[in-house]
Amino acid sequence: MGVAKAHTPTISVERLTRFERTDLSDLSDAADSAIEAGGGFGWVKPPPRHVFESYWKGVLLVPERHLFVGRLDGTIAASAQLVRPTRNNEAQAFSAQLMHHFVAPWARGHGLAKLVTLAVEQAARDNAVGMINLDIRETQIAAIQLYEGLGYTRWGIHPHYAKVEGRMIRGFYYHKFLDPAAEADNEAALTNPGDAP
Repeated sequence: MGVAKAHTPTISVERLTRFERTDLSDLSDAADSAIEAGGGFGWVKPPPRHVFESYWKGVLLVPERHLFVGRLDGTIAASAQLVRPTRNNEAQAFSAQLMHHFVAPWARGHGLAKLVTLAVEQAARDNAVGMINLDIRETQIAAIQLYEGLGYTRWGIHPHYAKVEGRMIRGFYYHKFLDPAAEADNEAALTNPGDAP
């Protein structure tokens, strides 16, 4: 009798620009399970399916939003959005937000969270973004460890960031320079504030 080989899952990350086959359903299912596990992105309880599907379809229509998904054996199991400032916001055009990042509980432990984050960072660099900002609930310990491990700097704490099940939760604010030269310029400006315009 032969010994069964352990299955090695295939993992991939991509920017999603249109839904094919079961993508919309898979993405909604993954987000639903992440919200139920406390890793939601604004929602405390999953919305009705038609609301979720409308939300995801809307994300693809907004020019400043880039939707990234992580797949486990071809099924969408993780997601994040890179959100650029609107065109009239020239003062913050150098930066972008990493938002709505999650991994479905059944897909955790395969490195998808890190791979999706790195894909968002690379897309930001490719679009001349010099800094990524993000904010997160203090209860999302694994995500905080991930971001700090990838070099994100916590710069602030909001004491009343979110309310979940009647309890106020703090929020942590992070940033990361994607261009080492820009980071050095910033450090020099902070050291010599009189030289700043």
